[in-house]
Amino acid sequence: MSKTLKITLTRGLSGHREAHRRVVRGLGLTHVNRSVVRKDTPEIRGMVEKVKFLLRVEEMGESR
Repeated sequence: MSKTLKITLTRGLSGHREAHRRVVRGLGLTHVNRSVVRKDTPEIRGMVEKVKFLLRVEEMGESR
């Protein structure tokens, strides 16, 4: 079992760099206040770190 992250887009993408938009889209987020649950991997952590000013991240328990 692995840990998971609940990632929520808290700010809009208007006026931000195209690279930031691609990272957010790669996480699966499309609209403000939408959330996704992703496995806690180094790749996902790196993506979150790149756009952390746009997101809210909550660590969740074990996934099944």
